[in-house]
Amino acid sequence: MNAPTPSVNQVSQTDTALLQRKVSFDFSASPLHWIPNDPYTSHFISVIHTILPAGEFFFCRLYNKALPYIDDEKLKQDVKGFIKQEAMHAKAHTGGISNFLENQEMEVGSFIKQVEWLFDSVLHDKPFGRKVPKQLERDWLVLRLGLIAAVEHFTCVLGKYALENTQWDHEGADPTILDILRWHASEEIEHRSVAFDVYQHLGGNYPMRYLQMLIAFPVVIGLWVKGSSHLMAQDSSIASKRPKAFGVYFWREWQRKSKSGHLPSLLWLARQASRYFSPSYNPAIEASTEQAQAYLAQSPAALRAAAINAA
Repeated sequence: MNAPTPSVNQVSQTDTALLQRKVSFDFSASPLHWIPNDPYTSHFISVIHTILPAGEFFFCRLYNKALPYIDDEKLKQDVKGFIKQEAMHAKAHTGGISNFLENQEMEVGSFIKQVEWLFDSVLHDKPFGRKVPKQLERDWLVLRLGLIAAVEHFTCVLGKYALENTQWDHEGADPTILDILRWHASEEIEHRSVAFDVYQHLGGNYPMRYLQMLIAFPVVIGLWVKGSSHLMAQDSSIASKRPKAFGVYFWREWQRKSKSGHLPSLLWLARQASRYFSPSYNPAIEASTEQAQAYLAQSPAALRAAAINAA
């Protein structure tokens, strides 16, 4: 059951304490095709290891900058928890790069540099090296916070998708990869309201929110397609099919995999994005904290982290 809609007068809509679970993952037994006999889906999802760390470290930096502007104590505590969770996500997926992809001879450095350029140049405090005028610094901050709120809508709905997808389990997917995906998904659901709450609290408006999703959606899809096709092109089992980002095979296979329940379709993703355009959009009703915490109560990595913390 989804969470009830909080009062419109309530600044924070987060309904749980945001804890940093200091997880670790051992990828030594995880195969490159972590869904057996399905290299396409395996690479399509594995690319998140190469996209997320740069983005999540950027989130941490930006929300630390936003903290002094937040005058609601509950929201301020939410943001501190959000930062700690995002930092742990970045660290875990960095392990996915070095201990999973690179150990299996996937070249990812060139793509990661492109992702880092987006956050370290385009979305930097000094975009493209140019100083933002003092009177526009707060506006530039709020604009970027709004972009993150749009992206966090995707992480929430994709998190729900990951928790509810049973096809991966039926196909015999690697348990360690499933655990990092679902642990991360669960925490994204836990903090699904924070970015939106901060954007609203700092004066973000609806017209800009509309524009921000129009920017965020193609950027998210573009990175996903570019990065996953880069991995596929290096895999001898699929490279002969020419899985290029602008090739017929890549898009036809995506559609086929979505029909079989292995991946969300592009149309499904577009429909999720469209909900963000509603003036009454509320992230609190997009997913269930109870569902997320039910998984965290059985996640091998989260249980190990809890046991270490309690020792």
